[in-house]
Amino acid sequence: MSSLTHFDAQGQAHMVDVAAKPATHRVAVATGRIEMQPATLALIESGTAKKGDVLGIARIAGIQAAKKTSDLIPLCHPLALTRVALAFAVAEKGHAPQVVCTATVETVGPTGVEMEALTAVQVALLTIYDMCKAVDRGMRITDVHVLEKHGGKSGSYVAG
Repeated sequence: MSSLTHFDAQGQAHMVDVAAKPATHRVAVATGRIEMQPATLALIESGTAKKGDVLGIARIAGIQAAKKTSDLIPLCHPLALTRVALAFAVAEKGHAPQVVCTATVETVGPTGVEMEALTAVQVALLTIYDMCKAVDRGMRITDVHVLEKHGGKSGSYVAG
């Protein structure tokens, strides 16, 4: 196991110096889901939620969150993102009623975009919760993780 990069030799937290790293095309894909009551999912699918288009607003929130990740996570570098895309899938058969969110984030730069993809998913799912909490306070956000990442010195990672 490699050492933690956000600590110096004295154990002090610091931002990693990426100045010497080459700019490469980097992509990260993250996913997560929010489980809910069947009636809540029906409300989302019908587009009749009191606050409006739940998935449309969640998509914009996730994009905005990816762009603001360095404002939220203290040691993240501010990045010039070249793409942020969020997709939603509704699942019911064989599962608890749920919305699955997948975020794909890209940049050309010296550091990866895993944190931006994870942040996009979390905020999109939190937005769904916020927009539907009046009818379902028992919703549960779960299984948020990186599916894959590509680019940079460490190469590709695909979750198994």
